[in-house]
This record gives sequence, structure tokens and C-alpha cells, in this order.
Amino acid sequence: MPKAGIVMGSDSDFKVMKKALDILKEFGVETEVRVISAHREPEIFFDYAKSAESRGLKVIIAGAGMAAHLPGMCAALFPLPVIGVPISSGGLGGQDALYSILQMPPGIPVATVAIDGAKNAGLLAVRMLAMEDDLLREKLKRYSEDMCKAVEEKDRKLQESLKEA
Repeated sequence: MPKAGIVMGSDSDFKVMKKALDILKEFGVETEVRVISAHREPEIFFDYAKSAESRGLKVIIAGAGMAAHLPGMCAALFPLPVIGVPISSGGLGGQDALYSILQMPPGIPVATVAIDGAKNAGLLAVRMLAMEDDLLREKLKRYSEDMCKAVEEKDRKLQESLKEA
């Protein structure tokens, strides 16, 4: 049963949202992925968001560009965490989506990551799920250790190249 959902308003958003899916897969989190337009198919969207908890979802990552209503509407209908990913589309480069997702009314929280920040959205979802999953928490610790080692290796290579210069 999926624990995380990824939803986006258009298939063109998948090039960004795939980064969240890749992270969730890396951590072994079963995930469902959907393209649903809150504006063009509101009844299908309402059914998706209202039934998400009964389908086993613990968190939804919602990507949206421009007016970006999808994350907020998910949060209005789904009682568990929603992470909004503003997508850079349209003439404002994603700033319109960012502000739309950030400016939720009191009582309807949406965690928001950077424009096109789907990788961090995936990691945030993993962290949320890890609160109740010791194995996932251990995987997160190893992931952080691996990032640290990668930076140390880059520094080592830089220091070597500076000695040669």
C-alpha cells in the first residue's frame, strides 16, 4: 500500500516531480503518482484527495505551477501533511506558484520547498515518514553520512589540485 502520493496538474510537471519520486524509490517508500487537474477535473481531484488517507497515504507531495491551487486544495481535503512544490512555468519563473503555495490561510498548512525543489520535497516526505519507521530513519542517517563523505572527498580533491597549481 502506498505511503506517499505525488500529484501534479500536468504531465509537463513530471520532469521536476520525478526527482521526488526518485528519492522516495531510493528509500524504498511505496508511492503512487498521478496527474490530476484541480481546475479541469475538480470531481476527480476531490475524490483523489478525500480518499488518500483510506488508500494508506501518509503524505502528499503536490507540484503545481502558475496559480498553484493543487497543494492547498490537497491540504484542505487531506488531513495529513502536504508538501507543495512550486513549478517554474509561465512568465514569472515559478514565483507566482511559490507565493500561491506559501500564502495559505490559517488552518490549511502546506510545507513548501524551493521552486522546482522536488528532491527536497521527497526528502522531507521521507523524514516525515521516518518519525514512525526506525528503518527509514536509519536510511536517512546513512544518506546524510554519505553526503558528508561526498563533500569531504570533493574538498580532498580540491586541496590536491591546489597543491599542484
